[in-house]
Amino acid sequence: MHILELLDDLRKKASQDPKLKKALLDTRKDSDPFISFCRTCRAFGYPVYEMELISAGEEFYATMKRSTNGGGENSPMLEGEDDFYGMFFASLENN
Repeated sequence: MHILELLDDLRKKASQDPKLKKALLDTRKDSDPFISFCRTCRAFGYPVYEMELISAGEEFYATMKRSTNGGGENSPMLEGEDDFYGMFFASLENN
């Protein structure tokens, strides 16, 4: 399963499971929230790893840049679309 599918499934499950939602939101209080988040995902059965999460965002951004206007200098700047971690929490908080 691709990282986006994992995060979407995790978000759906967390929106219906208060214990899981709280555990995920509490990771942001940790001294290293990114690592804590990934560790918590794995504890709940979702194989989310730090480098995979980072590289997926970077790969997504690179693909978007290449697909718009040939990826040249006139390609639009994307803001936040490469931050799957941030988008996950934004979505989770709105549910």
